[in-house]
Amino acid sequence: MASISSVGLGSGLDVKSIVSQLVALEKAPITALQTKEASIQTKIASFAQIKSLVATFSDAASKLSLDSGWSSLNIASSSPTSVNATVSGVATPGNYSFTVSQLSQAQTTASSVVPAGTVMGTGSITVQVGSGAAKTIDIAAGDDTSLAGVASKINDAAAGVTASVVSDSTGQRLVLRSTSTGSASGFTVSASSVTTTTNPDGSVDTSTSTGGLSQLTFSVKQAAQDTKAQINGVDITSSTRDFTTVVPGLTFTAAQVTTAPVDISVTADTAATKKNIQAFVDSYNAINDLLSSSVKYDADSKTAGGLQGDSTAVGLQNTLRSLVGTVTSTTGAFSRLSDIGISVLRGGNLSVDSTKLDKALSTSSSAADVKKLFATRDAGDAGNGIAVKFKALTTQMLSFDGTFNTKTDSLNLEDKRNQSDQDKITARAAALEARLNAQYTALDTKMASLNSLSAYVTQQVTNWNKSSS
Repeated sequence: MASISSVGLGSGLDVKSIVSQLVALEKAPITALQTKEASIQTKIASFAQIKSLVATFSDAASKLSLDSGWSSLNIASSSPTSVNATVSGVATPGNYSFTVSQLSQAQTTASSVVPAGTVMGTGSITVQVGSGAAKTIDIAAGDDTSLAGVASKINDAAAGVTASVVSDSTGQRLVLRSTSTGSASGFTVSASSVTTTTNPDGSVDTSTSTGGLSQLTFSVKQAAQDTKAQINGVDITSSTRDFTTVVPGLTFTAAQVTTAPVDISVTADTAATKKNIQAFVDSYNAINDLLSSSVKYDADSKTAGGLQGDSTAVGLQNTLRSLVGTVTSTTGAFSRLSDIGISVLRGGNLSVDSTKLDKALSTSSSAADVKKLFATRDAGDAGNGIAVKFKALTTQMLSFDGTFNTKTDSLNLEDKRNQSDQDKITARAAALEARLNAQYTALDTKMASLNSLSAYVTQQVTNWNKSSS
């Protein structure tokens, strides 16, 4: 009996079409699941974008919630080559008259001259810097006892001085210089020679001698001294040419002695402050734009945003808009953003009235009130500045167990379940297809057998009829 090589040949049925349609019916639910999966992926991508924008907004709010965000200053010196100032912390505007009568310097001490190539022999160099403990540098047998070798030993000892050898036509000198400037870095130095004698019994005697290192006598060539100056008539000194503690948040640097007072003015940099406020507004608007487009329904095109109806997105939008309109109980003249020219437009975006903001920042007292509006920190939330409130909100949302990570984890879990459901349907459809093919193969085999038997019987009947005739 012939075998069946193609399903349907034995039965005459269009088995391929029948199986295909039945499997398609089994797979039909996948279409809805795939549509849902695309929606989940859209939400995951949207929340990732929102999270990035919230991080940018958090940085802008943080800058306005800290003193450093309001400490931008403009500094002008009537003689910047003589005296200048830089911001080194939280400073306030002011005017200063600065005179410099003396600049700090390090001490330089030189030894007496010795002929070039002189072997100085063993001994020691003793250095005492300021009121500190004296340090003795030993030059022992086996060391390089040339003047250059002695200088190297001093440098290795970290005694608060650096040593070098200076040569001229008369010979060589050992020159020592303190590593720091200021009167406290002044030092004294002395040298002594030691002669060692080995006795017949092997014992060693030591004695001082007048040659070698002892012949070096030292004299100060440049004395250590502090910088001496006056600021607004008050005497001040510094071991360096910088004055870092005279005025909080400012460092004054003296570059040369002055013959007349140098005027230094420190004024608030309102341009930098406005830039920080504008960055706050722009980053807020970026979040609001994305949320608005994501949750809205377009009646004209009959299309919904990717986050339409999502409680997290709608809740975030409502929270942000609520905080923007909050009233703060600060002690300043301003209690809400609209007081300084920041208004809420239709659609939720913020707009800055530059003229009104400039007026709010025009005086130091008024600018201080603007800072209070943003940066006040109070025991109760009602007294916190607007930037402080937004910073607290965004920090919570961006934290490890905050809103965004929790939402993303939830969406990923939902996507995983969706994919599992699709895999189950695909597996069921594959099993159905295999079962149907097996059933129709069996049917084809049976039908082929029956057809063959029918043909045989028919042939035999025909032959019987012929015989009877």
